[in-house]
Amino acid sequence: MPDLAPVHGHEHLGQRDLGVRSRLPRSEMTERFTVPIARPYFGDEEKREVLAVLESGQLAQGAWVERLERAFAALHGATYAVATSSGTTALTATLLAHGIGPGDEVIVPAFSFFATAGSVLSVGAKPIFADVEPDTCTLSVTAATAAVTSRTRAVLAVHLYGHPADLPALSALCQERGLILLEDAAQAHLARIGERSVGTFGTAAFSLYATKNATTGEGGIVLTSEADIYERLRRIRNHGRSQPDLHGSLGFNFRLTNLAAAVGLPQLARLPAWTQKRIENAAYYERTLRGLTLPKVRPGCRHVFHQYTVRAEAASRDRMVQVLRERGVEARVYYPRPIHRQPIIQELGLAGVDLPITETLCRTVFSLPVHSQLTAEELERAAHEVNRL
Repeated sequence: MPDLAPVHGHEHLGQRDLGVRSRLPRSEMTERFTVPIARPYFGDEEKREVLAVLESGQLAQGAWVERLERAFAALHGATYAVATSSGTTALTATLLAHGIGPGDEVIVPAFSFFATAGSVLSVGAKPIFADVEPDTCTLSVTAATAAVTSRTRAVLAVHLYGHPADLPALSALCQERGLILLEDAAQAHLARIGERSVGTFGTAAFSLYATKNATTGEGGIVLTSEADIYERLRRIRNHGRSQPDLHGSLGFNFRLTNLAAAVGLPQLARLPAWTQKRIENAAYYERTLRGLTLPKVRPGCRHVFHQYTVRAEAASRDRMVQVLRERGVEARVYYPRPIHRQPIIQELGLAGVDLPITETLCRTVFSLPVHSQLTAEELERAAHEVNRL
């Protein structure tokens, strides 16, 4: 994307206008954002695929889901893929497939969406919170190493905002300590370390939620290279069935529908181009923004910018976000409260950890629109409004 000239003539977005917008209901403010944080795109291809499902009469899991699984695995260079009803059920199925349960500990970052730890709790295991790296916001190998105990079964690395966690170092840790490496890749479709995609280092759970880089509306998908884990995942998502009337193990209804998969297939076809557009949008911000700490990319990594997350001074972060939103730029904070400070985690007695980097990030980060559907004018407008804060 070429450099864009500064925007002029926005005097109508002054204080009088700010006062009006700040009194609007949240739902109405969202509708009136000039530059939204996400804008899912659905074209004629999605409509044709959905219509084909409807005409087939096969609405539940079937051929379209299988096509989605093959396409997703191929995009990431993975051996097997199993689609599920959400990113959360993908995480839960991943843990169950590895036999993780009561008495086990799983090392997780507290700087993430709640489902990272919630899925661990849902299988009866204990999340052990470790701090993150300040530059990439991903799990610190040093902190993860210090958190290992005799009960640790797995390390669950989160590729936050689309930046890969340090999977080579975490893989080495897991191999040395006899642990399972798992990936929460909910935000990291097509992210890479070197030429290797995330999702191929350990069993990995992706999200296909409405605002993700590619979507099925609600949905998830698990990648694995292990045939036995693949078979367990298939049984877990379908009530433990190994045959139509044979339930040999405990399972659940974690299935994805053909209707959802029909939406996702054209999305995956566009995903490489959409990912490149996100990277170009992030590069424009890198050249243009002033006065903030911008995201860093670890050498050799491909950051896919599910979010473009910057850092401000803690004392001014919330005001910056408010002003941007009032001016029509949908800035958001992901995540203002770390998982270990959530009420349920405190009630369970799991909050007693010192995570200084996580705490600092929660007070200082905010995200700007970077999605693939931004126009050049919208991107320029967002950068202009940030620079005049």
